[in-house]
Amino acid sequence: MSAQPYDLLVIGGGINGAGIARDAAGRGLSVLLVERDDLAAHTSSASTKLIHGGLRYLEYNEFRLVREALQERERLLRIAPHLIRPLRFILPLAEGSRPAWLIRLGLWLYDHLGGRISLPRSRGVRLDRADLAGVLKPGLTRGFAYSDCWVDDARLVVANAVDAAARGAVILTGVSATAARPAGDLWQVTLAANPNRPPPRQPLPASVTARAVVNAAGPWVEDVLGLTPAAAPAGHVRLVKGSHIVVPRLWPGEQAYIFQNPDGRVQFAIPFLDDYTLIGTTDLIVGDHERDRPAITSAEIRYLCEGVNAFLARPVTDADVVWSYAGVRPLHDDGSADAKAITRDYVLQLARESAPQMLSVFGGKLTTYRRLAEHALARLAPFLPAMSAPWTGRAPLPGGDLPGGDQAAAIAEARLRWPFLDERQARRMVRAYGTGIAAILGQARSRAELGQDFGAGLSAAELEYLATHEWARTAEDVLWRRTKLGLAAPAGTAEKIEEFLKTQ
Repeated sequence: MSAQPYDLLVIGGGINGAGIARDAAGRGLSVLLVERDDLAAHTSSASTKLIHGGLRYLEYNEFRLVREALQERERLLRIAPHLIRPLRFILPLAEGSRPAWLIRLGLWLYDHLGGRISLPRSRGVRLDRADLAGVLKPGLTRGFAYSDCWVDDARLVVANAVDAAARGAVILTGVSATAARPAGDLWQVTLAANPNRPPPRQPLPASVTARAVVNAAGPWVEDVLGLTPAAAPAGHVRLVKGSHIVVPRLWPGEQAYIFQNPDGRVQFAIPFLDDYTLIGTTDLIVGDHERDRPAITSAEIRYLCEGVNAFLARPVTDADVVWSYAGVRPLHDDGSADAKAITRDYVLQLARESAPQMLSVFGGKLTTYRRLAEHALARLAPFLPAMSAPWTGRAPLPGGDLPGGDQAAAIAEARLRWPFLDERQARRMVRAYGTGIAAILGQARSRAELGQDFGAGLSAAELEYLATHEWARTAEDVLWRRTKLGLAAPAGTAEKIEEFLKTQ
């Protein structure tokens, strides 16, 4: 680790912090990112897994946000076609829901607000046609279809961190910033290892210096501001918990559904990991005590089941839930009393009038992280004059250079090159690593050459790669963020992974 001052210290390893670190490193800045836990350990791995414009945000006149998100949806689909894929949503019309004319108007705006799009435009649809029949209740016969995208949220974070590191950034997980003070034109920031994580792989200095700091700590953004009296807080977050449930797959097709609840909220039901359906989300304003380990409540499970059961022909009960997760969204406090009405837009606040500068990120979405990073660095440009021009809208993320952006062709090519992969294994690995799959499988001619089999297709070769190149330190990092194999892994897998990681 350099003893020289860093140009930029980023606090927080969620999507915004990783995106800012990548952008800054690619502009020639020296960058250090510190994350107290794991990359994407909190909000950024607890999303609904969508890259979308936010259709419902139009009701709250969030036209700037929707326009930016739709434009970013196109960019991200081009630079990360392995992690992001198109998804066709079905929106049924039900008695008491928003009127058809209003939905049609909203979808027309959704199709045109972001400019030119590559995805199919919206249209009316019969819900009793052959490929959709039997999914919804018989009385639901009319609706609309529109396009958005699915994303592996945690891998999107990791891909940005991997690219940042490839461009010179230092990424430290399990490391907290515990204090910060101005020292001339620099910040002096005290660092400490998180005792609840495996120790850092390299010696950790007691402190580092940086010309500027980005506070991308998400739900802890105000806590980081409190580390130094020299950085006055200029904004506040509202913590809104969103919970999801996963149940066995409810229909055979690849379409997703969006349902309109009587309370005005919308609910998604999305194909998930081949064998499951993801249902979410809730919106509950919560306090600071929910930040570290937010958990779904029985009332939220009931709410989600009742929401989809108003539409689905096959009812869902709490007994069907095979997994659930919850995350706390750090939304910018705009004064709204209703959780669903709080803005999903982001706000960037400079904490000082002069160097050294600290910029804090309030709010933000997966979809707009790349543009947020550009805006953040534009705000810091007067304090970092050596910074070069924006570049991330054109450069693929690691593994994203699929020929023609064609996932299906890449999966077929992987099966030809490594014939010991079955269809499911090839699909999982291409969708996780893209062209980077070669760094794991190399010249292997058989499954045995990849080393120990941990179950569910996870090999020692892949696990070693995750530990060496993607900062995976625990079984949870591997099973629930890097690979999403937690649902498929046999009993005892976590313990075997922990033992293996101790040797890395």
